[in-house]
Amino acid sequence: QQVTCEESGKNISNIPTNLFQNVTKLSLKNNKISLKDSDKEILQSFINLTELYLNENMITVLHNNSFCSLTKLLILDISNNHISTVHKAAFAGLNQLSVLNLSCNTITQLDSDVFTSLKSLTVLNLQYNSLKSFHIKSPLKLIKIVLDGNPWNCSCDLLDLQMWLTASNVTMENENSTTCTFPNTKKKFSIKMAANQPAECKIEKASLENTVISISATELKSSALLTALTPNNITGNNGTHTEFPLLGKSWTFLAGVLGFVLSTTLLIFTAVKCPTWYRYLISYSHHRLEENGSEIFEQEFSADMSSFPTVSGTNNEDPIVTFQKIHAFVPEEDGFIEDKYIDSYTEES
Repeated sequence: QQVTCEESGKNISNIPTNLFQNVTKLSLKNNKISLKDSDKEILQSFINLTELYLNENMITVLHNNSFCSLTKLLILDISNNHISTVHKAAFAGLNQLSVLNLSCNTITQLDSDVFTSLKSLTVLNLQYNSLKSFHIKSPLKLIKIVLDGNPWNCSCDLLDLQMWLTASNVTMENENSTTCTFPNTKKKFSIKMAANQPAECKIEKASLENTVISISATELKSSALLTALTPNNITGNNGTHTEFPLLGKSWTFLAGVLGFVLSTTLLIFTAVKCPTWYRYLISYSHHRLEENGSEIFEQEFSADMSSFPTVSGTNNEDPIVTFQKIHAFVPEEDGFIEDKYIDSYTEES
């Protein structure tokens, strides 16, 4: 017996608790339900549900075990939400689920492991999301799949999906409109028909793995060398261990070293290119004697003589007379320089 409960378009943010426990078809579309933990607890009581419609709500993430108690559920519609992340065990427990609608969301990455537990799944709708690739690790026993409206990148990342679409009996709905977006050379080609050679993809994958391994080895050697050069424990004089931070992690130390090197280089460059600035520091100026130098000397000499004690029997004019007498013995310069070598040469001749 089918029991239908219609709770659509009521602007509710939580699943009502006053619903019949034996309900088989529950419609909660066009509300503000975000599927919180309290909502999941309420859903666990509807063990007879076969159809659940949560489309046009506010769900953003599908956490693990969101519908684990709905073992009789056949149809699950969670389209037109804001789902960007689907956890690996989000659909755990839905052993009888046949139709899953995830269209019109914002899913960017999805793995086939999410649907591994859905042994009875036959119809999967992923149209109008943000998927660029879809890795098929384990074959899905689907009858119909909808993939249009996604920005598919028809590179080697899409090879496993192409091989599964070709090898299986699944029907891809809207195949002509399910086209590549990248690269430009394959734009508007059907993702099923876009040519990707398995041999080329294997070579590309091997080269990428080798590049990753070489980068990891280089990083490991660098970290080992840094650890050897800057040990964490150094034994001091008192036998205790002192912790020192790794130099590679000290941006302050690196900035100080760079600043010192740059400033030293700038000083050396300035000294080489602009030597005039230090000439004034090591040179001195020659000043010409002023003409009144003799007068100043006489005044100083008179002041010094006046400081000596005067002898009795002399008057105040004696120092001046003495200075004149001393001056009288100074020969006058005639402007010529006497050279003894010239006189000796004259006498010999």
